[in-house]
Amino acid sequence: MIAQQNDEETPLLQRPEQPMAKTPLPWDQIWVILLLEMPEILSTRTLNPFIPQLIRDIGVTRGDESQVGHYAGILESSYYAAHTLTVFHWSQLSDRIGRKPVILIALLAISISMLSFGLSKTFFGLVVSRIVCGAFDASDSMAKSNLMDITDATDMPKAYSYIPIPWMIAGTVGALVGGSLSQPADRFPDIFGRSELLKTYPYLLPCSISAFLILTMWLVTYIRLKESVSTKTLLWELIKRGFFGQSYSKPRQPSSNVIVDPGEVKSKPLPLRALLTWKVLSVTASYATTGLFQMGFNSLLPVFYATPIELGGLSLDPSRIGTLLAASSVIHGIFLLLFYTRLNDCFGARAIHITGVSSGIPMVILFPVTNTLARAYGMGMAVWLCVSVQLMLKTSLIMCFPCMTLFVRAAAPNRASRGATTGIVMVVVAVARIIGPASATSIFSYSLQEGHDAWSIYYFLIAVVFLAVGTALSLPRDPSVWEDSQ
Repeated sequence: MIAQQNDEETPLLQRPEQPMAKTPLPWDQIWVILLLEMPEILSTRTLNPFIPQLIRDIGVTRGDESQVGHYAGILESSYYAAHTLTVFHWSQLSDRIGRKPVILIALLAISISMLSFGLSKTFFGLVVSRIVCGAFDASDSMAKSNLMDITDATDMPKAYSYIPIPWMIAGTVGALVGGSLSQPADRFPDIFGRSELLKTYPYLLPCSISAFLILTMWLVTYIRLKESVSTKTLLWELIKRGFFGQSYSKPRQPSSNVIVDPGEVKSKPLPLRALLTWKVLSVTASYATTGLFQMGFNSLLPVFYATPIELGGLSLDPSRIGTLLAASSVIHGIFLLLFYTRLNDCFGARAIHITGVSSGIPMVILFPVTNTLARAYGMGMAVWLCVSVQLMLKTSLIMCFPCMTLFVRAAAPNRASRGATTGIVMVVVAVARIIGPASATSIFSYSLQEGHDAWSIYYFLIAVVFLAVGTALSLPRDPSVWEDSQ
């Protein structure tokens, strides 16, 4: 008789395997939460197509084309620098006062920062606008926490299979708005040629449209979103305790507009030290290294497109860059919507994640290959084929992030600490996202300068891919292994 072999992921008490009935998705709230996945992507994708041209226009590089990527990286990293300092506190606060107030603050801040960005005429003003956005934007973290609150292990993978829909819409709309409507007075003189405002502020129109859409999401959230934290403390009571040393009064009882989770009522938010478990640290390391590569690649992509061919890029204008980014968003969204749940059921979250980060190697190699073809044959069919393959490979990378959210949910010590756990992870991820854009674009600028190794940026990104694969090996085969052991 062969003895049953157990490993470190096998529960000590074996339970007979029984098929679990899947919980129906609460669609009255799911669609609102999906809407909340859009603001961060919408705002970022609106800016991406025209940031290289904007940096040239404000004159901060003094005509040095090799410095465009350096300043673009600083601008993008400033958002995540501010985000790092505040996202955990917003997430922890949401465990006390509820998710909805924090979400409303975040959406309002993003709208204001987008308008400010469109009105800025100096690099300092642009950086301040992004810092304000990053400091108050907890919308993505709150959307993930909200989704964790209202789903369980049976329906959460299905819920996350729909997340590509808002990603696709936000990425497509943002890229098209930013790429097509920047400098409208020059590009559409018959419509906007008489507007002195748009001549003075050539990037205000796309920023204003993005801000308007996010304000619309604020209104929908205010009317339709139900609170998912069952017991809440009044914000004023927290302020009194912080400033006057007074203790909390009794928690408010759940109202009819609150989704109550019985497991959450029995638990309470844990202090920071109790949250730093091996599971949380493991998923944080994997999420951060994946985010480091993703942000480095995403920030490099429009800069590479906009850089002259003779310097190592493709010489594309903002309109074409926006069209490419929009098309890739559509492809990624459709693929994840149709196949993510099936792939997760067949192979598991860790296998999908490792495959996704490993796809970064051919994605990086295609940068110099594409430029070499452009130098030799011009912008012909071979170049566009390489661009298409690179953007299609990015689909595999994007599939990592629904997987990582499943692991974050499973790693949380209890239900009442999901917001704080998500906050811890997002703080470290935000640090990685600071390093990613600044380092990738700066190394790219360095590699363009005479006498420097043109492949420096590609060596760096491939090293990050290997780091991400290494940290992913510490994850269990399936997130439910962690949840079963709680």
